[in-house]
Amino acid sequence: MPAEFSRTRRVGEQIQRDLAELIRSEVRDPRLGMVTVNHVDVSRDMSYAKVYITVMGEPESREVSLSILNKMAGYLRSQIGRRMKLRIIPELKFLYDESIDRGARIDSLLRNADPFPVAEDDQADDDPESS
Repeated sequence: MPAEFSRTRRVGEQIQRDLAELIRSEVRDPRLGMVTVNHVDVSRDMSYAKVYITVMGEPESREVSLSILNKMAGYLRSQIGRRMKLRIIPELKFLYDESIDRGARIDSLLRNADPFPVAEDDQADDDPESS
């Protein structure tokens, strides 16, 4: 059983590399932003693949880029089929990877947080005049 999961992981990694190359070299739509393929999650039966991407720029460009890539999914799937020798080439679904935005938000919150908040009880213990 573990070998099956290892195979889906390896197939996902290869699809990720191939898609990154195809998007960079084959897609000529000027509306497409700077796209990074972050992760590909392939189903156990290898019939579906969720492709997680990030797009540099405004949220509107993200939606446009996702729309373009989802419309081109059939073409990209056929190109992957030519590069990879698989019995079943997964159907591609492009999704925006929210993890980068969440990480940036957490980083911002941590940077703006008070590094060592002092409780009122602690202040009373540290004050030598209160003794």
